[in-house]
Amino acid sequence: MEDYVHLHVHTQYSVLDGQAAVPNLVDKALRDGMRGMAITDHGNMMGIKEFFNYATKVCGKAKKELKAAREKLAALEDGTFDTTAEGGSTATQEGKTTEQLIAETRSLIEKQQKIADFKPIFGCEMYVARRGDKTLKEGKADQSGWHLVVLAKNEKGYHNLIKLVSRSWVDGFYMRPRTDPADLEKYHEGLIVCSACIGGEVPRKILSDQMDEAEKAVLWYKRVFGDDYYLELQRHEVKDSTIRANRDTYPLQQKSNAGLIELARKHDIKLVCTNDCHFVDEENGEAHDRLICLATGKDLDDPNRMLYTKQEWFKTRSEMNEIFSDIPEALANTCEICDKVEVYSIDHAPIMPNFEIPTDFGTEEGYRQTYSEEDLYNEFTQDENGNIVLTREEGEDKIKKLGGYDKLYRIKLEADYLSKLAYEGAWKRYGKPLDAETDERIKFELHIMKTMGFPGYFLIVQDYIRAAREELDVSVGPGRGSAAGSAVAYCLGITQIDPIKYDLLFERFLNPDRISLPDIDVDFDDDGRGRVLNWVTQKYHPENCAHIITYGTMATKLALKDVARVQKLPIDISQRLCKSIPDKLPEGPDGKVPKMNLTNAIAAIPELREAEVSPDPLLHDTIRYAKMLEGNVRNTGVHACGFIICRDEISDWVPISTAEDKTTGEKVACTQFEGKVIEETGLIKMDFLGLKTLSIIKEAVENIKESLGIELDIDKISIEDPATYQLYCDGNTVGTFQFESAGMQKYLRELQPSTFEDLIAMNALYRPGPIQYIPQFIKRKHGEEPIEYDLPCMQKYLKDTYGITVYQEQVMLLSREIANFTRGESDALRKAMGKKLIDKLNHMYPKFIEGGTANGHDPKKLEKIWEDWRAFASYAFNKSHATCYSWVAYQTAYLKANYPAQYMAGNMSRNLSNISEITKLMDECKLLNIKTLGPDINESRHKFSVNHVGDIRFGMGAVKGVGEGAVAAILEERKARGEFKTLYDFFERISFVACNKKCIESLALAGAFDSFQTISREQFFAKDEKGESYLDTLVKYGLRYQQDKAAATASLFGADSNIEIAKPPLPTDYVRWSDLERLNRERDLIGIYISGHPLDDYAVIINNVCTMKATELEELDKFINSEVTFGGIVTSLREGQTRNGKPYGIVRIEDYSGSGELALFGEDWARQRGYMSIGNSIFVTARIEPHQWKADSCELRIGRIEFLSDVKDKLLKELVISIHLDRLESSTVNELHARLTKDNGPTKVIFKVIDREQQTSVLLQSGKCNITIKKSLIDFIESDNALEYKINS
Repeated sequence: MEDYVHLHVHTQYSVLDGQAAVPNLVDKALRDGMRGMAITDHGNMMGIKEFFNYATKVCGKAKKELKAAREKLAALEDGTFDTTAEGGSTATQEGKTTEQLIAETRSLIEKQQKIADFKPIFGCEMYVARRGDKTLKEGKADQSGWHLVVLAKNEKGYHNLIKLVSRSWVDGFYMRPRTDPADLEKYHEGLIVCSACIGGEVPRKILSDQMDEAEKAVLWYKRVFGDDYYLELQRHEVKDSTIRANRDTYPLQQKSNAGLIELARKHDIKLVCTNDCHFVDEENGEAHDRLICLATGKDLDDPNRMLYTKQEWFKTRSEMNEIFSDIPEALANTCEICDKVEVYSIDHAPIMPNFEIPTDFGTEEGYRQTYSEEDLYNEFTQDENGNIVLTREEGEDKIKKLGGYDKLYRIKLEADYLSKLAYEGAWKRYGKPLDAETDERIKFELHIMKTMGFPGYFLIVQDYIRAAREELDVSVGPGRGSAAGSAVAYCLGITQIDPIKYDLLFERFLNPDRISLPDIDVDFDDDGRGRVLNWVTQKYHPENCAHIITYGTMATKLALKDVARVQKLPIDISQRLCKSIPDKLPEGPDGKVPKMNLTNAIAAIPELREAEVSPDPLLHDTIRYAKMLEGNVRNTGVHACGFIICRDEISDWVPISTAEDKTTGEKVACTQFEGKVIEETGLIKMDFLGLKTLSIIKEAVENIKESLGIELDIDKISIEDPATYQLYCDGNTVGTFQFESAGMQKYLRELQPSTFEDLIAMNALYRPGPIQYIPQFIKRKHGEEPIEYDLPCMQKYLKDTYGITVYQEQVMLLSREIANFTRGESDALRKAMGKKLIDKLNHMYPKFIEGGTANGHDPKKLEKIWEDWRAFASYAFNKSHATCYSWVAYQTAYLKANYPAQYMAGNMSRNLSNISEITKLMDECKLLNIKTLGPDINESRHKFSVNHVGDIRFGMGAVKGVGEGAVAAILEERKARGEFKTLYDFFERISFVACNKKCIESLALAGAFDSFQTISREQFFAKDEKGESYLDTLVKYGLRYQQDKAAATASLFGADSNIEIAKPPLPTDYVRWSDLERLNRERDLIGIYISGHPLDDYAVIINNVCTMKATELEELDKFINSEVTFGGIVTSLREGQTRNGKPYGIVRIEDYSGSGELALFGEDWARQRGYMSIGNSIFVTARIEPHQWKADSCELRIGRIEFLSDVKDKLLKELVISIHLDRLESSTVNELHARLTKDNGPTKVIFKVIDREQQTSVLLQSGKCNITIKKSLIDFIESDNALEYKINS
């Protein structure tokens, strides 16, 4: 049998075409004894890094075992091997002679040697432009290209292949990424090329009977690639008559093969045979068939859909020998190619971009003349105090890892400049001179940054943050993650939180033991993030910058849905199967939660187990093939924040592709390797995040300036503002950052935070796990529980959290204090605890006990502390991150407490597309006695703004049909000549080029002209006897007025002459709109009801009597086996008949929460149809019960439907008003009295008077006062903190 290596293999990274996972392919190749294999995905190299990493891991493991086996063999042969020592047992040696052990060991060595020598071959099946020029992009001929298999022979070839693939995306993409002959010739060095499948140029021309053209192509490739050009044979004969497969391919392959063999012999070109693999095993063929259906959007039973031969599995060497037994040289030549391929690493040390340092500070050349290599050696191998800490050998090894002495000159230059900037910033932050603690901290950090080779990283980050703030007007967050623990970062302006003040640790971010690059994540406001990225791209050159690719894979439910769809499994069965899969699988017998995949889900869920063994082939096939497709790459995207900046062109190091950025819609360059491995290749990843909260803060600050004339520097507000802490104490945090959940509000009211440290701790504690410590934290703050410390020295670091360990940094500091851990050791302890690295913890435990005992601490207490830390570590939080985000949260709370209208307007401006959030914020404004008004032609700006009396105005730019140009024209005219005095004044002055009739119509419908009080919205659309609307008449009037004015300006009498044009009178004959019609038209344009709501008359019932919201009609299982009531307005209706001829109706009902659908069938629909006209306000009583026919689902059974107007009075039996005497003011009493005596009605009023000081309350029922409850009364009660209410309690 001839040896064989696969050279044409597609993985799952041939998106929706390949169905082979890289590890499975490698494992199969190794099991079969192959000496290597190639990966050649369509047009990309996305799978190459995973291929390299997995092959390196497998080969590395084999090399370790090989080393151990060789040592064992040597010991066996020289008689020094101790059979009782191996593995602590003699079980593997029992009853065996030395000769047998030697034979076994030699066999193991042979096996492991093959694995250790396994060669991963990096390649790509490229598309070559059919017309010879990849820049041609016209018509069908250019939409793809000739297939060509390109393999990297060596490291030079790998980088040339990267160039070819990258350029095919960036310059040649037209339906497919395409290269061309010019690029192939330019980057041919180190490449091996095969003619590919029958989609290749040579095979395709042979099949078209263009033998002369095929020969020309062959000769061109031979001229360019010489002996590294091979002609490729394939045979995909379908022998199984029972399967549905493509049987047309094999005859074409045979015809192509004959021509290829003829050309090979004629021109002395070698042949290879391949199988164009797309899946691992033969049994995967059917799963791959379904994948192709997904790719082409076809059903499995479509007679005209695309078919593969189902022979494209990763065949064994014997299977390939059987197919090509008549052409043994084609088999042997695959191994020749494998032998040509060199082994090399595609990983690299960090390729740091060069930061431009002012030449008057220094240059590399100047440093080379000033400093000797010995000077550099001493500086980079000693500690920050000049102490020798490494042997010469260790020192030289460190220099080598940093890139050698040549690279050190650059690093030192950057480090010195970084030091200059850091100390200049430190003097501004802390004053000059620095105290000893601060100076020591900065000195230590700078030394670590320098000796790890990362000063350039910090220079680049501080530079684009500086540019964001100073040049681009972009808001930058105070920091995030562990980077906030760096004092140098604080001095450089990278972060805004003083790490020394808040005990934040640099080692949590960067310590000498860290292997990976530092990782500084930076938040920018949403609008500014793109500008910063563009600035960075231009500064470091577009070719040196790229986004990072992401892979979207088929998750468990998606795999089920996809297979079910192409197989036409009934949708209700598909949905039931998917619904049976929880978000998280239940714990196993070992207490661990299994990884979410279909295999584990089947083991845990009876319904899936039944489906897997179902006699229904459609059902069990769905499960079977979904298991095979699960995890397959389904699509690619762009990383939300990751960005690469490189010293060189990125395509010098990793392949580039293009993708659409969802946030901007732009086509951007992105790496073909994903973020979690990209840094291994040497590229520097930086995270640019968009944080909406920063945009909200920025909007609020602009609103403050516009409405109050105050220039607020949000980064310099007081950290001790009383109003802000009162807001937190009241739990009045709706609309603020991080602290607005109901649970958090409850704990804030109990905690009564009084310091910023309280907020940091709550931010860290309010998460699953540590949340259980919040009650204890609160009790200790208020002195209701004693604060205890296991050791007195722990008070120093635990006093701010009342003796409770909350942060990872506390463990690090305490390990140093108690047991003399070094900085690096304390971070290693934090990491080991957080990741539950048991071996690492066991190794550090003795050091902790010994160190603590040496310092005079009780060993029993040390053991208790250690065990407490082990339990705590699984949920311990990063204080650096908690502190930064608590500061952002504090800023939002400060703005809400001190500038509520301006802050809420900014918040609304940033939530325009989120109607439920807007509604929530508007409700909060009511509680704050802030009115939210509709758009107004004289007060509105582009976004939400605040008027002169402190009310919030809706922005004109948010009205559908009103563009930015129109708003800009209106605002410009207002600024130039003042407000519009009348409706006619508006039409006389506005530019109809920028603000057309459609735009004005939208403004009118939205109520923007209501403030003139001379015209109603419907009058704009009243028709005259000619059929023209009044709006048309106004536009004509305005145009004529402006034309006459322009003519007068140019006349002899000048612009001051009066323009006499009759103003069109208001129409008197028009149809008045109902409130509902007016509100619906308003909502159509604005997106929400703003001047009122159709349900306002029934708001008390909707919010207090109904037990279910309209939106919860989609979540019936929450109410199973219970009675429910809900109400709302009917907004849409669909009627029809079922297959059995029964009538049905699908009704959409909307309340304040949103909308949901209600389906009624048969007699239910016939009986209730009369209530379901659009615009009706209804009240529904129902019961949620298990579905009669569908397990694991439920249904809503209607009991009664009534009009809200009919049930309002009988449902509202009593109103209980709670009055808190300690907050009560006389004005509240007078206003409440006036409102209660205004509207008589059927509802009883009961007062509950509460005296907190005496801890008593009394109930008083009004004998005379029965009222009609109106929304205005409820709004008043909700807005006064002395009052509360309940209905029917």
